[in-house]
Amino acid sequence: MLAKLTGWLLLGIVRLLTGAQARWYGCPPKAEQRIYFANHQSHADLVMIWAALPEELRSITRPIAAHDYWANTPVKRWITTEVFNAVYVERAATGAAPVAPPPETPPQAPPPAAPIAPAERIEPSMEPLLPIETAAHAPVAEGPQEIQGQLDLPAPPPPVAPPPVIEPEAPAAAPEPPAADPLAPLIDALRSGDSIIIFPEGTRGHTGEPQKFKSGLYALATMFPDVVLVPAWIDNVQRVMPKGEIVPVPILCSVTFGAPIRVEAGEERRPFLDRARAAVIALRDV
Repeated sequence: MLAKLTGWLLLGIVRLLTGAQARWYGCPPKAEQRIYFANHQSHADLVMIWAALPEELRSITRPIAAHDYWANTPVKRWITTEVFNAVYVERAATGAAPVAPPPETPPQAPPPAAPIAPAERIEPSMEPLLPIETAAHAPVAEGPQEIQGQLDLPAPPPPVAPPPVIEPEAPAAAPEPPAADPLAPLIDALRSGDSIIIFPEGTRGHTGEPQKFKSGLYALATMFPDVVLVPAWIDNVQRVMPKGEIVPVPILCSVTFGAPIRVEAGEERRPFLDRARAAVIALRDV
């Protein structure tokens, strides 16, 4: 009940400030599923085109609303949700989630060196001493003369090679999450049987002519070929609430609805979008 009263109050304010004149140039108002696409010059475009529709069409038509603007305060969020029954869209693409840095590898302790075998114990020789021969008969020794039995010393152990250093493998980068489809809320609204109001420029312009249309209109038109595409030209609303202003200025405004268009067989995306943009501009001088 409160939402309905608020809707009537907003409708009266909009019509008082702008007149909210609706001109059906190429098609009559009809309760059928439609996609209204219009030029975009002000945040008030949403309210203006909503107020220009007859009551029986307002109840089945949902305007799109930029989530970052129309949902940034509880009051605007309540109005767009409960009164306009708007479809929120995200204007800025969501970035990929930051990749967590790889966990630090704790320093590994060097492996213990191989134990060295204890030296073999040497037992003294118990052989009797050799008889002392005279110098004349003693043979000449090639090496140093051994008085005691030869001592067998063990060979030194071979050097232990250091263990190979194993570098830890860098963890694979986490895959980026898929970006959310900005058309998903619009597709859900159309699948539920609602009509929608969109602004194919994607952002507000200030040159007097619409900017190039983005591909969303073409995607929706090809996905829902039975939905009627109705162009619309919103006039003078940029003077009511110019870009960057928050206080509306009373001035006469109007919305002109044109003849429906459709995607022709084999028509490519850019030619269709240019034709749809031309259909909107043609309504400016009607």
